[in-house]
Amino acid sequence: MPTPATRTPVRLARGTYANLNSSLSDLQEGEVVYATDQDKLYVKEGAALVSTQLTGAATLAAAQTFTAAQRGAISAIAVAAGDTTKTLDFATANNFQLTLANTGSCELANPSNLTAGQSGSIFIVQDATGSRLLTYGSQLDFAGGTAPTLSTAAAAVDRIDYVVRSATSIHCVFTANYS
Repeated sequence: MPTPATRTPVRLARGTYANLNSSLSDLQEGEVVYATDQDKLYVKEGAALVSTQLTGAATLAAAQTFTAAQRGAISAIAVAAGDTTKTLDFATANNFQLTLANTGSCELANPSNLTAGQSGSIFIVQDATGSRLLTYGSQLDFAGGTAPTLSTAAAAVDRIDYVVRSATSIHCVFTANYS
């Protein structure tokens, strides 16, 4: 892109929004200003200060209403021959698919990187042989205090839906034998 022949130098001004707005005539068209009381940047456009913030952009400090679908990817975790323990890293995903293959049994150990309020699903898939067993880490809390028994048919799919309650407690709901 060629450089324009006439250029306007960029100037920055700062002050409270009221102060900047009352001295609008002193600002140049396109000048960027910082409103210290609002912690926002504005640009002078005509006879007004226009915010540079994205409208409708999600922020971490505000409740959000989404008008389009939101989704988390399903992280595939294979349990291969010799794997006796799998530790899911909750910092990498919310949803996981754990495929049990080439092993008699495996422990779904206590996940790492727990954050209270995180939720998701863990899909547990039997391989073409089936009959694979799964035990659970002590932080996975099931209703009634009883760990579930997996469906053992070949290619069976079970699901654990979870909500992290604290750094040491994950509330889990088990649903068996999806078709």
